[in-house]
Amino acid sequence: MNLLIKNIILPDGDKLKTADICVSNGIIKSIGSVPDGFVADETVEGGSRLAIPAFVNAHTHAYMSVLRNAADDLPFMQWLFEGVMPREEKLNNEQAYWGSLLACAEMIRRGCGTFCDMHLFPGASARAAIDSGMRAVVSRGLTGSDGGQRRLDEQYAEIEEFKGYDNIKFMLAPHAIYTCDKEFLLKVSAEAKRLGLGLNIHLSESKAEFEDCLRDNGCTPTEYVASLGLFENKTLAAHCVQLTENDISLLAKYNVSVASNPKSNLKLGNGIAPIYQLDQAGVNVCIGTDSAASNNSLNMFAELNYMTLLHKGTNYDSTAIPAKKALDFATVNGARALGFEKLGKLEEGWAADIALLDTNVPQMVPLRNYYAAVCYCCDGSETDTLVLNGKVVMKNKQLLTIDEEQLFYNVNKIVEATD
Repeated sequence: MNLLIKNIILPDGDKLKTADICVSNGIIKSIGSVPDGFVADETVEGGSRLAIPAFVNAHTHAYMSVLRNAADDLPFMQWLFEGVMPREEKLNNEQAYWGSLLACAEMIRRGCGTFCDMHLFPGASARAAIDSGMRAVVSRGLTGSDGGQRRLDEQYAEIEEFKGYDNIKFMLAPHAIYTCDKEFLLKVSAEAKRLGLGLNIHLSESKAEFEDCLRDNGCTPTEYVASLGLFENKTLAAHCVQLTENDISLLAKYNVSVASNPKSNLKLGNGIAPIYQLDQAGVNVCIGTDSAASNNSLNMFAELNYMTLLHKGTNYDSTAIPAKKALDFATVNGARALGFEKLGKLEEGWAADIALLDTNVPQMVPLRNYYAAVCYCCDGSETDTLVLNGKVVMKNKQLLTIDEEQLFYNVNKIVEATD
C-alpha cells in the first residue's frame, strides 16, 4: 500500500519546511517532493499540520486504565498493596483486554504508536495492540518464588500464541527485587538468555526499596541486580529514581536503558530521577507514562514537558535536557530500548509511524521552532492524525480502529462490577 502525506511541516535545520512524505509498505520512501512513478492508494492532506515521529511509551501497564482515579493521594506502598492489588485481583482477562484497549485509544489520541507493557493478564495487551494497530512489547509481570513457574508458563504460552505478529515483541519481566527472591531473579535471567529476550524490571523506584535493599543486601538495588548478572541481558529498567553515582556508572557500563516516568514518580511521592546525570553518562534514556492508576493519564506530551522542565529546575541549568534531546528520549531512544530498528525518526527508509499535529490553535502560534513547539507548547490535543506502520489509524481526530462508544460502555460496566 502506498500512502501520500501532502504539504507537511517538518524541521529543516533551525527552520521549518513544507514537504510531502511518500510511504510504501509501511516504510518512508521519500521526504520532499513526490518521486516519479509513485502512485498513492490513499492521500492525507497535511495543510498546516506538523509531522513528528509517533511516540514510544517505554513503560506502562495498559490494563490498569480501568483503575484510573481509583486510589489517589496515598503513600506508595499503600497505593500498591491496598489500593491497586485488591482491585487487580477482581479482574479477568476479558476485562483486562478492554482496559488495555482503553489505553491504546488514549495513546493513539496523543500521538503514541508503540508501548512497552508489563501486565498480569496473558493476551490482553497483545490483542489490544493488534486490534488498534499499535506496536507493543509485551511482558507478563513475574513474581516469585511462590507461583513463579505458573507465571513463566503463562508467558511462554503468550509468546507462542502471538509469535506470528510483526508488531508484537516480548521481554521477560521480573517485577521488582521486593517481589522476586534471589533464586527467582536468577531463574528469570537464565530464561531470558535461553530465549534471547530482554528483561523489563522496576528498579530503585522508591526510598523504601532503596533503603530495604541496603539493609538486607548491603548494597543498592542497582548494585544488587548487577551482582546477580541480570544486566548481562538486554535490560530496560523502569523508574531508577533512587540512584548513586556508582549506580549510574553500572547502568552505563551494562548498556541498561532507563525508562523514566516523571509524572508517576512525582504523584506517588517517589522523587525525581537523575536523568541529566544518566544522559551525561551515556545511558539510553527513554520515557514512559506508567499506568493510568498512578499518573493518571497516558499522555506522552505531558511526560515530555515534565522531562524537559524538571531537570532544568533541579539542576539549576536552563540548558539541561533541551527539547530536541527530550524528543529523542520519547521516540528513537524508546524504540532502541525495545528492540525496534529504524523506528522513531522521520527519515527515508525508517518505519512510517507519524503523528500529525494541528498548528492552527493558539498555543502553536507563532510556530518558530519545531522542537520547542512539541515540548513546551503542545498538550496532546493538537494530535489530529496518526499513521502507524504506514496505515492511518486516526484521521481528523476520528479513531478508525477502535469503536469508542463500545469501548467506554464496556469499561464502565467493568468499573461497576469491580469497585
